[in-house]
Amino acid sequence: MKVVLFCGGMGMRMREYSESVPKPMVKIGYRPILWHVMKYYAHYGYKEFILCLGWKGNVIKDYFLNYQESLSNDFVLSNGGGTIDLLSSDIEDWKITFCDTGISSSIGQRLKAVERHLEGEENFLANYTDGLCDVELPVLVDFHLQQQSVATFLSVRPSQSFHTVVTDVDGKVEKISEVRKGDVWMNGGYFVFSNRIFDYLNNGKDIVDDALSDLVEVGGVHSIKYEGFWGCMDTYKEFQQLQDLHDRGETPWTVWQASQIANERPSIQSP
Repeated sequence: MKVVLFCGGMGMRMREYSESVPKPMVKIGYRPILWHVMKYYAHYGYKEFILCLGWKGNVIKDYFLNYQESLSNDFVLSNGGGTIDLLSSDIEDWKITFCDTGISSSIGQRLKAVERHLEGEENFLANYTDGLCDVELPVLVDFHLQQQSVATFLSVRPSQSFHTVVTDVDGKVEKISEVRKGDVWMNGGYFVFSNRIFDYLNNGKDIVDDALSDLVEVGGVHSIKYEGFWGCMDTYKEFQQLQDLHDRGETPWTVWQASQIANERPSIQSP
């Protein structure tokens, strides 16, 4: 399966970080969050990527055109720095297709724009590029195939707490509820799509608000609930939280660094 990654948004809630760096290129440690997402998929054997570019897409292209393997791999330096022998490699077996999908396109329009690059693929993977997770990807893929779903995605708990308020017609508050303490699940990305999804993306339709809503009515969407690690970098505060985890060496999303005992991992709950 190929992996489609949505890299084109402006990341307006991250603008205080930088006006010149697109959100997928904001670094967690030495590498941008986009690299962390791609490394996660590559760990499970999915190494053919389609990047849907938009705002500052040239920054993403330049990063890979001038990729420095030595930043995240051990190496031997000799001949006074003239020779570098890598002891391992990240991207030598990755295949990356870079596609300009527009500055202001919706996610659905971006996916529709790369349809031709998915010809012959019965199913494919897709994701945002601002969320990190340690879910066992083969479990999600197998679930999608078993359900014969058009679209499958991961349901996660909200990463930030907030309160919902119910009032009467006079404005008197009748109920205040903290969302994180309730039975609330949200779309966490990590999509698996059948190629039938393109039948629902005509006329500029978006994915979640349009295509998935239409598919829900015909039973074409499935999701599994995941209680394990999921972290989103939608705001500067969330970036800081992920960076702090990295600085402490607590990076559960780096599944490629260490295998974990199965019964120690949070379980996936089927609906």
